Amino acid sequence: QVQLVESGGGLVQPGGSLRLSCVISGLGSISYEIGWFRQAPGKEREGVASIKSSDGFTHYANSVKGRFTISRDNAKNTVYLQMNSLKPEDTAVYSCASGWPTLPLLGDEYDYWGQGTQVTVSS
Repeated sequence: QVQLVESGGGLVQPGGSLRLSCVISGLGSISYEIGWFRQAPGKEREGVASIKSSDGFTHYANSVKGRFTISRDNAKNTVYLQMNSLKPEDTAVYSCASGWPTLPLLGDEYDYWGQGTQVTVSS
């Protein structure tokens, strides 16, 4: 059974930082993609970043390039999303997902999802 569990969300002031974690279980040693997605109230889901477990190749949305960094620790089966210089528009529920997408920032192609963690950027 594949499970993804996110943690690390919270309330942060504009300009601050947070690190999200996604612990993956049940996928074994096969190569897969892990994506981070976010959805704010009244808005469509947005792909934020993704990383391939085998070679660490990454993709980023233009809205977060230079501010967010995705990384992995295969020994811990964990993917991280380091978020710096946070803005109020980054406020959303952030979820991680796993799968084998052809378009890594398109959520429809992912098979397994975590429950999400709330990130609120506000003064």
